[in-house]
Amino acid sequence: MENEHLTFADFLSYVSRNQGLLWEYFIQHITMVVIGLGLAFIVGVPLGILCSKSKWAAKIILFITNILQVVPSLAMLVVLMLWLGLGTKTVMVGLFLYSLNPIARNTYVGLKQVDASYLESGKGIGMSPLQLLVKVRFPLSLTYIMSGLRIAAVIAVGVVTIAPLVGGGGLGREIYAGLNSNNSLRIFAGAIPAAVLAIVADLVLGMLQRKADLTKRKSAVAAPSPATPKKLA
Repeated sequence: MENEHLTFADFLSYVSRNQGLLWEYFIQHITMVVIGLGLAFIVGVPLGILCSKSKWAAKIILFITNILQVVPSLAMLVVLMLWLGLGTKTVMVGLFLYSLNPIARNTYVGLKQVDASYLESGKGIGMSPLQLLVKVRFPLSLTYIMSGLRIAAVIAVGVVTIAPLVGGGGLGREIYAGLNSNNSLRIFAGAIPAAVLAIVADLVLGMLQRKADLTKRKSAVAAPSPATPKKLA
């Protein structure tokens, strides 16, 4: 196919003719990202909490998750494919492993950043360790947690584009089909929605992060201040 004379109208025409298939790929893409991130969030936050309670646990957990993070995404998916076989399951497990580090690390950092005076105040009014975690530490560290989720989401959207190499679906199917057939329209039809999805994910999670930061400030203002000793008469 001749690609030199393609226009935006050609692109719109192609998308209009294949909107059913492209929409299916788009939904597959989002589904894999959401499930992979959801699993990483469910596991990563407790790991971050565990890191904040033990220096040794922090060293071990962050070391392992950091190794997972620096492994090239294609290499990780290929290794997982040998174990789990072809399909979306391999992609979602890869996303889960790939997203653990930013979520666990940011949860850990956020919890460690909580001012000790708020913890002492909570203990002073009789809060249990669990209450301190849920009502004081977690709300004050939420902006860090959202930052980790934001980073993981943007990375995940990009990683899913190589899912077809291990039998997965998503917009990457259209990109690789375009590469194999030297069809720029198909490449753009897969790449542009994927790029837009990454941008939207970043913007939406960024808004939630700023909202969490505002909540953190309100919680800090509302938090009980350390009790001052009474003067002796």
